[in-house]
Amino acid sequence: MTYEAAEAAAQAIGEASGREAHDVGLVLGSGLSGFVDDLPGAVAMATADIGFTQPKVVGHVGRAVSAEVGGTRLLAYAGRVHAYEGWDLSDVVLGVRAMALAGCQTVILTNASGGIGAGLQPGDLVAISDHMNTIGRDPLVGENDDRLGPRFPDMSTVYPQNLRDVVATAAAAVGIEYKEGVYAWQLGPSYETPAEIEVLRRLGADMVGMSTVPEAIALAHMGVPIIGISLVTNLAAGIGTEPLSHEEVTETAGQARAKFTALLKDLIPRIPLA
Repeated sequence: MTYEAAEAAAQAIGEASGREAHDVGLVLGSGLSGFVDDLPGAVAMATADIGFTQPKVVGHVGRAVSAEVGGTRLLAYAGRVHAYEGWDLSDVVLGVRAMALAGCQTVILTNASGGIGAGLQPGDLVAISDHMNTIGRDPLVGENDDRLGPRFPDMSTVYPQNLRDVVATAAAAVGIEYKEGVYAWQLGPSYETPAEIEVLRRLGADMVGMSTVPEAIALAHMGVPIIGISLVTNLAAGIGTEPLSHEEVTETAGQARAKFTALLKDLIPRIPLA
């Protein structure tokens, strides 16, 4: 039913937005949903109306927005559902699968993360160069549907270098220091212990968070290239000295909104289309 559900959602998006297809998809992470608030000509849709499960976390509002940014047809989700809410991973990735079937040639996945890597500070925007599935859960488990992709998809270039180069160009254009790193997925909702962060650091992780990786796997399965952008909202446990809280995440995201918006508005029209 996954393919049928994603196809039905893509069709509903097309009908509600009045756009036959979209070029680029964008998933907005915790506290970052405000990007869609001032897009000219935007058409907003409640994700409940297009067949998606609904997020239960503050900062994830459950909206899909169709708009044009510099001539590029953008489909954005203001919020996502997470595995820690109790959803099956097929529900977690349904939205991005619908993006692919709605024509999106590239999808930008954004998130809020804890900083692990040397030199990362709260407020940094970091391009994801690779990820770690540290909990071993995979949305592709079960019978494979060849309409979505192959049984054993390659994962060696999930975040292609040419698209990271585009992010670097956009960052330079708007005066943001370009950084990149490896993102590690932890299930949550509890934050990591200092010992767990030390393990992730030794494994090579630069950021840690509770999303993105299942979506990236599903998109790679469908052959859709990904741009990952992680907003460091806090230093991870054992690196920073303050207790971790979701309030800190959303506060830092709010403070970074201006430069996050500037980066996306410059980046989206630069993404190469077929």
